[in-house]
Amino acid sequence: MLTVTASCGLLGGSDDSAAPSSGGLEKAKIKISIMPTIDVAPFHLAMKNGYFKQEGLEVETVTAPSGQASVTKMLNGEVDIAYGSYTPFFIAKSKGAADVKLVADASSAGPNSTMVVAMPNSPVKSVKDMAGKRVAITGINTITDTLIKSVMKTNGVDYSGIQWREFPFPEIGAALQRGDADAGFLTEPFITQAARSVGAVPIFDTATGPTQDFPTAGYGALGKFTNENPKTLAAFQRVMQKATNEAADRSKIEPLLVEFAKVDAATAAVTNLLTFQSAMDASRLQRVPDILAEFNIIPNKIDVNTMIAKAPAA
Repeated sequence: MLTVTASCGLLGGSDDSAAPSSGGLEKAKIKISIMPTIDVAPFHLAMKNGYFKQEGLEVETVTAPSGQASVTKMLNGEVDIAYGSYTPFFIAKSKGAADVKLVADASSAGPNSTMVVAMPNSPVKSVKDMAGKRVAITGINTITDTLIKSVMKTNGVDYSGIQWREFPFPEIGAALQRGDADAGFLTEPFITQAARSVGAVPIFDTATGPTQDFPTAGYGALGKFTNENPKTLAAFQRVMQKATNEAADRSKIEPLLVEFAKVDAATAAVTNLLTFQSAMDASRLQRVPDILAEFNIIPNKIDVNTMIAKAPAA
């Protein structure tokens, strides 16, 4: 499901004749870590259509297997901006590992776009069966296990004995088929892909109750980068907002799923999309550290307002 406003433009219609914005960017070449998930479709749309170039930005991307790995690249100074689930950003902030700033939103969970799935012969038939089971996720203390624990708690199921098994999203379907896990957390398009390739079936939607329309992922940077490069930050934010608006047109997103998430066109056509976001709403994002504190993933509550990087007024 998409809830952003459509705008004009064609996928792959990069307007190379458009002169890059002079703007006096402090840093014209930036490196961004991403993952092969739907959430970054607007980013790929911006790359395809030359929106970064139009703002005077040259972008290099590196792929990370999980949100934690992506954020670690940012913390280590390997990239300027990291895409990832929100959880590792807040964990890093809570540990005082760095001055972490949020620079753009990416997505929230739409209906049936973040689910626990299993093979038909799995002992897991519903959330009530999850206690003590082997569950495949991309990483511990990411949005994947956090959403699962929230739904289990809401349903009165003990999550303390879960045996977490870590795999990249594209490998979870095969792990379930091999019997390496009893159930697994997937986002789209991997839910649809696992159903088509190995016969995995949905068990429960993780975006329900307290986690309905839950903020799932965004882009972050170190405070040093945002403080020293305000014009570069503003350019990045303008690009992402433009591309996010354009992502309301599903016909522009499906080819990106084929190219970057490596699913076939038939899978892309029936995938339940996340809700794309870009502008940061502190009250909405506050739900993330609040639930992390609830599950003792972070020791104290964090005020999201202190983490949002605001570009200077034009």
